[in-house]
Amino acid sequence: MYTQMGNTPVTLQQAKTQASTIFLAKVFNWMAIGLGITGLAAFITVNSQTMMQLVFGNRLVLYGLMFAELGMVFYLSARIQQMSSQAATGLFVAYSLLNGVTLSSILLIYTAASVAATFFITAGMFGAMAVYGLVTKRDLSGLGSFMFMGLIGIVIASLVNIFMHSPAISWMVSGLGVIIFTGLTAYDVQKITQMGASGIMYEGEAAIQKVAIMGALALYLDFINLFISLLQFFGNRRD
Repeated sequence: MYTQMGNTPVTLQQAKTQASTIFLAKVFNWMAIGLGITGLAAFITVNSQTMMQLVFGNRLVLYGLMFAELGMVFYLSARIQQMSSQAATGLFVAYSLLNGVTLSSILLIYTAASVAATFFITAGMFGAMAVYGLVTKRDLSGLGSFMFMGLIGIVIASLVNIFMHSPAISWMVSGLGVIIFTGLTAYDVQKITQMGASGIMYEGEAAIQKVAIMGALALYLDFINLFISLLQFFGNRRD
């Protein structure tokens, strides 16, 4: 069966492959923008005495910002169909910015060299799992469900450890985090690729943008959480 893309007739399978490639590129572009905003916000915050005092001078402010981030993710996920593409994009950008502010503490705890090294390790692992999710013929939906259950487990363990301050729990959470977020990366890339091939590219620019933002958010969270988990193992703390 043939269809038409531009002036060149292509098979339906070729059209699906081209559509999923275009859509995946759009998702990765927004993910990269989100990471860039986060990195810039962290750099600006850590180099501003006023911002550091505002954010870290009062635990209530820091916890308030962290709960605000969590609320933004839940709100975006729950209300994506009802909001405009501009609102969804703005909320993603705002989340990336706010996350950079709260993550700036990493630059105070760990040396710049170890943060940079861990970032490149994360990028390598993320890239490898993204390629696997893109090329594998295996259905990863079962893996995604299993990893999501593991994610709930480490969230609960992390909340408990806020009060217990146990190094053993912290190491366990980090180790499980590396496994879970590498698995989720492959699953999310496969899911996003399937969305691109399912016809989303023909549903209008607004619909494409909203789905792309949700895909970018999923990959952004995979990358950030994998980075934080790996930092526990590869990061060198400042004296």
